[in-house]
Amino acid sequence: MKKMLFVLIFIIFVSFSYGQKIAYVDSKYILNNIPEFITAQEEIEELSKKWENEIQDLYLDIEKMYKAYQAEKYLLPEKEKKILEENIIKKEQEVRDYQKSLFGPSGKLYEKQREKIEPIQEIIYNAIQEYAEKNKYEIIFDKSSDLIMLYSNEDLDVSKDILDQL
Repeated sequence: MKKMLFVLIFIIFVSFSYGQKIAYVDSKYILNNIPEFITAQEEIEELSKKWENEIQDLYLDIEKMYKAYQAEKYLLPEKEKKILEENIIKKEQEVRDYQKSLFGPSGKLYEKQREKIEPIQEIIYNAIQEYAEKNKYEIIFDKSSDLIMLYSNEDLDVSKDILDQL
């Protein structure tokens, strides 16, 4: 009885798998051939570099404060030393908080990426969905994703068709 059930399930699985139309796309290829995406990436990189330089300058200021403190600390009374140490620590924390506000998980850089790139990805996703429905594909994989494709037949790659559709 178990054998028959197994054979029946196997036959059903095989019959469904032969009837499915499958393809894949390479989203990196598509994105790298869309000028708006390249422009958005360049803009985000410029912004990131600008902010990195700004953060680096702030840390250099803290380092200067610390060196000035090191040079004077033997001449200062304890109360003034304590104030300078607290100022340095406070400034360091402010810079870390600012850095987090720019580069953190919900920072300005992440928001800018979402603002610039998500609409492009949405357009691509809609184009893929429309293509799949129009050409009656059951499954379309993304070659660029974490999904492991051990083998891919170039005939199943519909990336150029999606790019043409865009």
